[in-house]
Amino acid sequence: MIALFGFGKTNQALLAFLNHHGKRCAIFDDCFVEKKEDEFGNLFLPTTERVQTSLQIPSPGIPPFHPLISSSKNLVSEYDFLLHDQEQIWISGTNGKTTTTEMLEWILRDFGGISGGNIGTPLASLMSQNPKIWILETSSFSLHYTQRAYPKVYLLLPVREDHISWHGGFDQYIKAKLSPLTRMTQECTAIIPYELKHHDEILSTRARVITYKISQDLADFFGFDLRKINFKEPFLLDAMMALSGAKLIVNKNLVDCLVSYKVGSHKLEMFTDMGGRIWIDDSKGTNVDATIWALKANKNKKIYLILGGDDKGADLSPLFEELQKYDIEIFGIGSNVKKLETLSVQYKLVFHLCRELEMAVEAINIRHTQKSIALLSPAASSLDQFSSYKERGEIFQKLAKVLG
Repeated sequence: MIALFGFGKTNQALLAFLNHHGKRCAIFDDCFVEKKEDEFGNLFLPTTERVQTSLQIPSPGIPPFHPLISSSKNLVSEYDFLLHDQEQIWISGTNGKTTTTEMLEWILRDFGGISGGNIGTPLASLMSQNPKIWILETSSFSLHYTQRAYPKVYLLLPVREDHISWHGGFDQYIKAKLSPLTRMTQECTAIIPYELKHHDEILSTRARVITYKISQDLADFFGFDLRKINFKEPFLLDAMMALSGAKLIVNKNLVDCLVSYKVGSHKLEMFTDMGGRIWIDDSKGTNVDATIWALKANKNKKIYLILGGDDKGADLSPLFEELQKYDIEIFGIGSNVKKLETLSVQYKLVFHLCRELEMAVEAINIRHTQKSIALLSPAASSLDQFSSYKERGEIFQKLAKVLG
């Protein structure tokens, strides 16, 4: 019997895959309050229960300090369990993973590229599709637990503070992001931020390593004409990473394939209310670096900024240092609102204690004009008050669009 830790989308797909191949499972989840058994002989157990299992596969979100992890004898990641000799591109980093992954799938769709992993299609579901090219958005959580699997091409976007409470520190977060390089062979290629080039994982890797500081570096290295790219930063870097990954896999310059690609929802998505005032939905901006990028795009305007949520223990000081450069007022929501208020006082910034998104939108509505910008870029996860960043963004747009 195989143990599955957590029963979200990832392990639901994995359970179906294992049952299809005649394997019974014991599924542990904090939400289960009593032991149950289904028609396939699978056991659904509270995390306090124990049964004998041959190996244990954690959902990527299960933190390493969870009692299930510490008591495991044969822990195997989903990547190690399922992936072997497939043509794989992994995409990781703090921001831009989803956009880069979506861009790669878009430009490699005629070459058999299909995306999955941390977004969209779970890894176990991809097994039945058997893509020619596997394009996997790969979280630091998955990387933490993976010990054997590695990609042919690894695209690492800039690494900034995130998931600190999960990993136990920024150094451990970086180590997880760089861990694939310790397993990659000389036939593999990694594209890595220049600032990380002195880390041991890069110095000792057998893989070919290409470093970059800015988008232009990748354009110069691979021969891409930036004049053909319609995106501005931060999406320009995502585009360069996607095009670079495609060039390494199929040896073609696919710049022209990106012309018809459109960036997804809740990423610096601009809209207007009934009075023609500008609002920007950057609900996907779940960490400091993402919010700083959102601010840079609107530097010369009055900004009403909605901040707050579960910041996962991140140091928000760099954000507040950046905020001092702007004509800005902060509207605090979420579980870290007191932390935001304290930092606002420390950095002498105007702060409005709102707690809830609806209250923040109402408070901004009183002040917002045709010359200002209302921006939701929370620098925090949504899960303290919403089911996802998508729900947070949808509610924000619904509240704001009827104003004016």
